[in-house]
Amino acid sequence: MDATEKEHSFIVSSSPHVRSGETTSRIMWTVSLSLLPALLMGFYFFGPKAILVTALSIISAVASEYIFEKISGKKAAISDGSSFLTGLLLGMNLPPSVPFYIPVIGSIVAVVITKQLFGGLGFNIFNPALIGRAFVLISWPRAMTTWMAPTAAFVALDAKTTATPLGILKEEGMGHLMEVFGSKINLYTELLLGHSAGSLGEVSAIALIVGGVFLLVRGYITWHIPFSFLGTVALLAWVFGGKAGLFTGDPIIHLLSGGLMLGAFFMATDYVTSPSVRKGQIIFGIGCGAITMLIRLKGGFPEGVMFAILLMNCFSPLIDRSVTRKPFGAIKVNKEQKK
Repeated sequence: MDATEKEHSFIVSSSPHVRSGETTSRIMWTVSLSLLPALLMGFYFFGPKAILVTALSIISAVASEYIFEKISGKKAAISDGSSFLTGLLLGMNLPPSVPFYIPVIGSIVAVVITKQLFGGLGFNIFNPALIGRAFVLISWPRAMTTWMAPTAAFVALDAKTTATPLGILKEEGMGHLMEVFGSKINLYTELLLGHSAGSLGEVSAIALIVGGVFLLVRGYITWHIPFSFLGTVALLAWVFGGKAGLFTGDPIIHLLSGGLMLGAFFMATDYVTSPSVRKGQIIFGIGCGAITMLIRLKGGFPEGVMFAILLMNCFSPLIDRSVTRKPFGAIKVNKEQKK
């Protein structure tokens, strides 16, 4: 073979054949960076306790992964940032008033049981941070539903603990919510900025939107899941969310309240537990939005984002299989040929 033939020869190798400069480590640390604005807002409004809860959650997640991989004889891969991100997301999903053992136990469940026992990164069926939160919510429901009023808020409440806007809306109705916040403009403003009770990472919708837009611009996520998720919530809130009949609900309150922005941009878009096909991602987002509103409007909990994402995680493989195009020229095998 001369030099010309050598230059044009093909190298046969296993897939993938199209490679990118992105690595797992870079993706994980970039997503963690995009959460920084919301995290700082949580620290500002809830103070040192929020910092300690988040730090315990992250340290426990990283330590759990390191210890498990050492015991099982695997090469420790904590530098990829996945356990750090899991701990960060779990911490941001917790009330800042929880006892310190809750983020520790939640992180262990998230990393060891949900991720490592299923084979490690890329093999988990459910979002690890949400499973950790679900476990501690079931185990310590009182601690997980006790909410602090933000210290920097201008909400006229004297008590140190209060209900979330969604909790007030569900239990007391829109009238009482307006008594607390004064007007809808005040309510929208305080939900955007973070002047309302909630988990330490979900109180400031504008900070979460900034982080989500950053990920969209960088190409780490696409619009399909977050927009279909948020759009479904807005539509169902408008149609069914009002007490005066159909099409009298307020979609803005539902969009800006609770863990919707955190879930839509940062948790439902998890590469491992969401569909990989674009059409499937839209179906996934619509399902998340529909289940979220079903729980918010008809369920016993005022919030349903966590349950919606976990339930739709179950359907991700089926959704991908249903919407994936068959290769050109593929032969449909009938029952006789299978025999």
